[in-house]
Parts: sequence; C-alpha cells; structure tokens
Amino acid sequence: MTSDHFVYVTYIRTTPEKLWSALTTPEWQRQYWFSMHQESDWQAGSAWKMLFSDGRVADAGEVLEAEPGKRLVLKWRNEFREDLKDEGWSRCTYEIERHGDDAVKLTVTHASEGRKFIEAVSGGWPKILSNLKSLLETGRVAIETK
Repeated sequence: MTSDHFVYVTYIRTTPEKLWSALTTPEWQRQYWFSMHQESDWQAGSAWKMLFSDGRVADAGEVLEAEPGKRLVLKWRNEFREDLKDEGWSRCTYEIERHGDDAVKLTVTHASEGRKFIEAVSGGWPKILSNLKSLLETGRVAIETK
C-alpha cells in the first residue's frame, strides 16, 4: 500500500494508564476533541465510531489492535465529507511509551492512500493533541471550542 501519512509526537506529563483513559473515554474526549466523542468497547475486531455533539457520525471503522496503556490501532474512514469518504480507509496508530518516571511519549501516525484525507487530518491532529496534552497536564484545554 502506497500511502501518505501524518506523524505527530508529543511528550505528556502523565501515566500510560491515564493517557489510555483519555484516549478511550467519551467524557475525556469531549473536552479535548471539540465536543466530539468516540464509541467502542476498545477490543480488537470491534466497531469504532466518532460522533459529533449532535449524534451524527463523523468517522467510523474498526479497532484493529488494542493494548491498554501501550498501543491502539484503528481502521478509519471519514463519513461526513463525500470527497474524503471516497478516498477509502485509513489507519491510525497510537503508540504510548513511558518516558522517565512521570511522562509518556505519544506517537500518532495516520496513514492513507488519500492525499485529501491526510491533508485534512494534518490540520486537525495538532489542535486535538495539543488540547489533550494541556488537559492532562493542567486540567484545561489549550484551544476552546468555538
């Protein structure tokens, strides 16, 4: 598979367990993902979807791998923009590594054959992950929902 990809690496002063909870719990997600949240039981082979605050499906797919506190891999397709949906499936990988005694390294890699899709997520991921880092470290997001 030839693909374009987006990679984002950040270091967060938190634990792998708390980061995993923030990545997989709707109450956390709504805070840093601009009121959106995800639904899944976070088991390999399970369905996964991301919902707008009004309940519309934004993205959907499948959990390919789930190792709490270490690794999460999602098969991901945009569902609300036809031009992005037509580009097909992408793969999003979250890798969590302990870094020292009180921090973690989070690497998010999003790969797709669709160039438009990668351009779209490349604009969103930095905002989302900056919010996640700020929320975990300070209790507040960096960028408020408009």
